[in-house]
Amino acid sequence: MSDLRGYAEEWLAQDPDPGTRAELRAILDAGDDRALADRFGSRLEFGTAGLRGELGAGPNRMNRVTVMRAAAGLAACLPPGGRVIVGFDARHGSRRFAQDTAAVLSGAGLRPEVFADPVPTPVLAHFTRSFDDIVAGVMVTASHNPPRDNGYKVYWADGAQIVPPRDAEISAAIDAVGRVDELPLGSDWTVHHDARLYLDAVSDLRLGGDRDISIVYTPMHGVGRDVLLAAFERAGFPAPVVVPEQADPDPDFPTVAFPNPEEPGALDLALALARDRDADLVIANDPDADRCAVAVPTPDGWRALTGDEVGGLLAEHVLRHTAGDDRLVVTTIVSSSLLASIARGHGVRSAESLTGFKWIMKAGGPGDRLVFGYEEALGYSVGDDRGVLVNDKDGIGAALAVAALAAEARREGRTLLDLLDDQARRYGLHATSQLSVRVDDLSLIAGAMARLRANPPAELGGRSVEAFDDLSGGVDGLPPTDGLRFRLGGARVVIRPSGTEPKLKCYLEVVHPVSGDVAAARERAAADLDALREDVSAALALT
Repeated sequence: MSDLRGYAEEWLAQDPDPGTRAELRAILDAGDDRALADRFGSRLEFGTAGLRGELGAGPNRMNRVTVMRAAAGLAACLPPGGRVIVGFDARHGSRRFAQDTAAVLSGAGLRPEVFADPVPTPVLAHFTRSFDDIVAGVMVTASHNPPRDNGYKVYWADGAQIVPPRDAEISAAIDAVGRVDELPLGSDWTVHHDARLYLDAVSDLRLGGDRDISIVYTPMHGVGRDVLLAAFERAGFPAPVVVPEQADPDPDFPTVAFPNPEEPGALDLALALARDRDADLVIANDPDADRCAVAVPTPDGWRALTGDEVGGLLAEHVLRHTAGDDRLVVTTIVSSSLLASIARGHGVRSAESLTGFKWIMKAGGPGDRLVFGYEEALGYSVGDDRGVLVNDKDGIGAALAVAALAAEARREGRTLLDLLDDQARRYGLHATSQLSVRVDDLSLIAGAMARLRANPPAELGGRSVEAFDDLSGGVDGLPPTDGLRFRLGGARVVIRPSGTEPKLKCYLEVVHPVSGDVAAARERAAADLDALREDVSAALALT
């Protein structure tokens, strides 16, 4: 423990933040060895998702020292004089972290530019790819994580998040950084005051001309509101009604237990307002507006659509409004297999990637034109004949596309639910669900994965396992990843650790041909998913 105390004292001496200095001084004075080990016994690892973690003092927390080290490591991997765009959300510390990043980059001889105010992540990602002299982008955000967290995403010149081996190169450069109080800091950076470049592009998406639709919208206490409202106005849509309690950015997210539109209860205020307003649609962004959730009215009340349902609907909508044999649509190995059927139906190519938009954007070949990509976790990148607008998740572009799709259906006297039934009849019902197990000890996840690798079940949900793939060795031309895939007759299970949370995530899918009543097929599929979930939970042995 004396080594940790020495490490902490050295950290304390270079920390420019009075808040984290006071936190660490109190821990040292109290002799709180447990708190010290938690902060200094390990460190946040820089990977393809950048950095993400709880705010606080020490290398295992997000703080100004961690951020300045990350910026210095990134600077060492960039060409001298390169232009770098820096954005930030409205979380605790985000603005300060963005300014520290700019100071370090400037001191290293780069040309940083910082947005003056919080911006959605897709605004930053789009800007990064829009100029030939931009060599990288940085977005300070923890997306939909709890209020106590923050994070640091790195984009390369193509506007996509980094992938190996670039992450390892930056991580090694971070390890070589010395004391941050000895880093040369600059003050010469440009400040951006608006998101006009992104707004010009997103409002010009050519995905149908219908606009008669009433929408209730929530930015979930995040930074999406102003850009989304401006985009809807420019595109000719009626202004969505914003949930007032969640309209303004608030880093404490006071009205939700967890600021993720996938979480139970997160949409309650929006659904209540939609009922009062008799709206056609509810749209929600997560706090940095890179994800988009959708809910629709049913005879039994409002229902949130799954990411796979929205992904299938948007894929078909984009393909109806684009042309060309070179079109490509992409999803991930944990998302529904429906996308491949839709692509075949439209005579275009589809591909599967590893989980995450950094991989979606790398799928396909030189002759492919990516017009749509999605992952089941409410992430979508929409495009038109010019290709996708953003090389990452774009919750605002997706919101516009969903509104156009719903307005088109409304003109024909139909709803998004009707369109889902159409797809079930045409391609078969692809029903998906998840099982997520959150743990306090990450070794439990490693243990569960090891047990399943050593002794994979022969049957799940009453179906025989026809093929078992250990994705850690690389399968179907994909890079290696920590995951397992079970293929069953008419069903599939994929299991992997979460990349951003202490969770083990299981993705379940069953496929039923539909020859008659879609509702009856949905009931059968729900029962099959329940059976799969029960057996997978037993196989994990974590609860």
